[in-house]
Amino acid sequence: MGKNVRVVMLPYSAFGHIMPYFQLSIALAKSNVHVYFISTPRNIQRLPKIPSDLNPFIHLVPIPFPPLDPDFLPEGAEATVDLPFEKLDNLKVAYDLLQQPIKQFIGEELPDWIISDFAAHWVVDIAKEYGVSIAWFSPFSAACNVFFGSVENLLGTNRNHAIPTPESLTSPPDWVSFPSSVAYRDFVAPYVARGFFGVNKSGMSDSARLAKILSASQALAIRTCDEVEGEYLEVFKKITGKPVISTGLLPPDQPAQREKGGISTNDGIFEWLDRRKNKSVVFVGFGTECKLSKEQVFEIGSGLELSGLPFLWALRKPNWANSDADVLPPGFAERTSERGLVCFGWVPQIEILGHPSVGGSLFHSGWGSVIETLQFGHVLVVLPLIIDQPLNARLLEDKGLAVEVQCSGDGSFSKDEIAKTLRHAMVEEEGEQLRSNARKAAAVFGDHKLHQDHYIGQFVNFLKSKVAA
Repeated sequence: MGKNVRVVMLPYSAFGHIMPYFQLSIALAKSNVHVYFISTPRNIQRLPKIPSDLNPFIHLVPIPFPPLDPDFLPEGAEATVDLPFEKLDNLKVAYDLLQQPIKQFIGEELPDWIISDFAAHWVVDIAKEYGVSIAWFSPFSAACNVFFGSVENLLGTNRNHAIPTPESLTSPPDWVSFPSSVAYRDFVAPYVARGFFGVNKSGMSDSARLAKILSASQALAIRTCDEVEGEYLEVFKKITGKPVISTGLLPPDQPAQREKGGISTNDGIFEWLDRRKNKSVVFVGFGTECKLSKEQVFEIGSGLELSGLPFLWALRKPNWANSDADVLPPGFAERTSERGLVCFGWVPQIEILGHPSVGGSLFHSGWGSVIETLQFGHVLVVLPLIIDQPLNARLLEDKGLAVEVQCSGDGSFSKDEIAKTLRHAMVEEEGEQLRSNARKAAAVFGDHKLHQDHYIGQFVNFLKSKVAA
């Protein structure tokens, strides 16, 4: 009976959530768990290919949004990456409209578990109606979850249900009893107070959604491990009073070793890397969710130029640019052509990070990218911008695994700070301890056996035990 556990996955429509849920699905399928992965059709089309041996265990379930006014949600916009900032709340309204078809699917399939993200608060009532167990899975670090605290704190029962003050978000909470600097900086805190705790266009705050899911869950699963965040996991168990389970870090599978000169695709990226010295190149990437302004892109570019270091910059053409040429500072490409490569659009990030020439990364410190980078032992230079990124940056600095680019009081950053921080991390003697720590961290972050056999194994045993019971 314990062998055939059947699980429905319910990620929110943002790729920072969809991808970790997909990676968890792959990991569970490797342990013979049947997974029904629900998202909208275009999001499912954008998922990586499922390994053929796991096809019998992973069932992709596309459920479309109902027809919506294109002014409200443009056609084809199914994830946060498809939308400008001011329309992100509209996506939550659209996501809530999936409630009825998802209820119908769960009623027909009657899975053993629903593993839900923060957004689908209505799945609590669906699960109750059909007698299905709920587990919550967080794609964020344990430190991030601890910072936002218990259900009571999420709902503000200790604040007369008021939004927390920005000031209260700039220091670690009282329930963290060990030394920690995990908190928001002054210039970010007001946005978090309004954006996470404030009621949005959907009629509900993100914090209230999360609180409802946490309250109903029989297990709280987090993409982390004891070796990295043991102290935060203990605090989370204490403040929630629920079983807290580490899924492990779910590091993506490392690409097969490539012979030097063996690939001529991807616009010459690998040939370019083959010509660089070992551990000398900085990989620069801010993903798809961070929509950088012209000033930010120009400062990053000027900082890279000023650093004198070899770099490979993966850059999406922003909406404000008419062409690729408009994206970079005037003359930048010519002045840095001997030691820099700028790639517009999608790049094979894992393969690039796995190349021996890469030694460090300048990025936003999103949790998934932290894991991808540290599994190769690269030094981290972090420039956090949104959501959980500022909290991760503090966590990594506390652990001696990253150095953060210093920003001004208004959140702006300069080319000088970028150049200085990059040189410290990559080449200067004072950064040797940082580089050494990153190399050592690879033994944990890149230990696929630890994360799959031990942590996923534990999680699967928990899921099976509840089914058997």
